[in-house]
Amino acid sequence: MFTGIIENLAKVAKVEKSQSNLELYIESTLAGELKVDQSVAHNGVCLTVVEIFGDRTYRVTAIEETIDKTNLGDLTQGDSINLERCMTLGARLDGHIVQGHVDQIGICENIQEKDGSWIYTFSYDTSMENVTVEKGSITVNGTSLTVVNSSKGVFSVAIIPYTYENTVFNTLSKGDRVNLEFDVIGKYVARMMEGYKG
Repeated sequence: MFTGIIENLAKVAKVEKSQSNLELYIESTLAGELKVDQSVAHNGVCLTVVEIFGDRTYRVTAIEETIDKTNLGDLTQGDSINLERCMTLGARLDGHIVQGHVDQIGICENIQEKDGSWIYTFSYDTSMENVTVEKGSITVNGTSLTVVNSSKGVFSVAIIPYTYENTVFNTLSKGDRVNLEFDVIGKYVARMMEGYKG
């Protein structure tokens, strides 16, 4: 389990194709604190550390299903990536409950600078029946955010300068694909409401 509070803005050191998998080599100041078999969220995708190289670089493997359902396949050498280690028992939940399981891809539709902050607007395919609500939680590339505006298939979030400078938001452009994990509580409520409709 994660919180959506990004710990480290890391770099992709190398990307290798291995049959249908991707081997991602990540350069991060967190590498020296990691252990093999530890779970780390990469742009919101929970992946297992499989190898560590000193105190700067480690390797994770993304399988075909993960590549198909996330933006990890878009990564190239030198790209920035959000990292968060899993929660520790008894820690404060500063963001919201994040599973590290991406629900679907979203598209960055607009970026607007506004009085010292940024408004990002994203669209997503509604056929999977995911929804956002204003003032509700959403995870974008692993970052826990509050929805500012919400309509069918579109939502916006406000990014403060600290988040902009310390996450991949400062590298996003219009048209970029992002990983979306919708609020787990909202997903359960939506599923229960489907039962009442029947």
